[in-house]
Amino acid sequence: MDDLGVCHCSVTLPDTTFPADRLEILEISNNYLSVSVKEEITKIESYQATLTAYVQKLHNLTRRVEVMEMGGISYTELDFEMLKLEIREMESLVIKLRESFDGSNILVEALYAEVHNISVMVSQLESYDKNNVLAVRREIASLRKKLEDCEKNQNNQEPPSVNYGSCSHGGIVNISKPFVVQLNWLGFSYRFGGWGKDAFSGANQDLHFVAPLTTDARMMNLYRSYPTYDDLLLYKGATEKVFTKNPSYNNYDYSSCGQGGGVIMFNNSLYYNCYNTRDICKYNINTTVNERRTLPDATFNNRFSYASSVWQDIDLASDEDGLWVIYSTEQNAGNIVISKLNPLNLTVEKTWMTSQYKLGATNAFMVCGVLYATRTLSTRKEEVFYMYDTKTSQEGQISIILDKMMENVQSLSYNPNDHKLYMYNDGYLVTYNLNFKALPKPV
Repeated sequence: MDDLGVCHCSVTLPDTTFPADRLEILEISNNYLSVSVKEEITKIESYQATLTAYVQKLHNLTRRVEVMEMGGISYTELDFEMLKLEIREMESLVIKLRESFDGSNILVEALYAEVHNISVMVSQLESYDKNNVLAVRREIASLRKKLEDCEKNQNNQEPPSVNYGSCSHGGIVNISKPFVVQLNWLGFSYRFGGWGKDAFSGANQDLHFVAPLTTDARMMNLYRSYPTYDDLLLYKGATEKVFTKNPSYNNYDYSSCGQGGGVIMFNNSLYYNCYNTRDICKYNINTTVNERRTLPDATFNNRFSYASSVWQDIDLASDEDGLWVIYSTEQNAGNIVISKLNPLNLTVEKTWMTSQYKLGATNAFMVCGVLYATRTLSTRKEEVFYMYDTKTSQEGQISIILDKMMENVQSLSYNPNDHKLYMYNDGYLVTYNLNFKALPKPV
């Protein structure tokens, strides 16, 4: 109590008391920051709109400069002063935009760098114009166009005439577009097999054979021959042969069946890999006699087949020089081996070892004693990429594009009587015309 009789009270608060004064200060600061943030957001939205407009202008200028660089506008059409004026305006606007930021901004800096580069480029073009550089460039472009037209005309020239059965040419130069004959008579499920005509010189070229494999892509247990091409198209007049034998109930004999799609017809006989062996079978379509002989050291049963065609370890082929077999051996580490066969007794007359891994190729064929191997580029393109000449024992890389209708090549064979390739392509029967390089004329 004081002198006047008034009572006063005092309270001592602990340290954990709520700091009301500091909360008040914080609220004031928060209100100030909220106002500042709203102002900055407004600025950023304004800057974003400005940047968008600048980027569009810069894009338009860049396209104009690119057209100038490519010589798309003649000298008389170039208005360097107007272009430079627009770029100076852009530079001025971007500089003001940079200054409006307290710190650096990556987007603005990149925009400034692009505008500066455009300005330098236009200045260079202006100096080049005085020396008629663009006029020279247009002249070069014109000459390049003439060269391309010349090359196209050269490629479109008719290939030199070559006698069927003759090797008086310099090898394959290109291959035609595919011609789809039809689907095999068994349907889409029979994706693997082989087909073609008799490859013996002077043989009947009306007779066509089709030999689909079973759906497991392994066994050839039947084939059809058609007396004419029209019969093939209409699925009529066919002679059908089933190789599977059933001498007793549920006891099948597959000894005459084939394995893989490497079958060809040569001098009225089908040649193919005998089922489940390394033997080569020769089936005479007239006498129905089936002969066989073992191919020494050949791997079989899908040991080294092609990349897109299983069970084709032993692939029969023919050309102007006769009958061939393409296969692999363990001794040659799975690389392609070529052997010349005697068509009468199936004995090997001569053998060549190549360095091309058989699994690295999708298929192969022979032309005039030269092996050509293919590989896949895409689902619609194949490439003849490798060759081996048995006459010189020389091998090398080449590139001849082969279009295909379906993705996988199951068999590929050459017929010297019509210079065609016969492809079994996911169940479809397809042909190609081969064009050969003409030999240089003697001086």
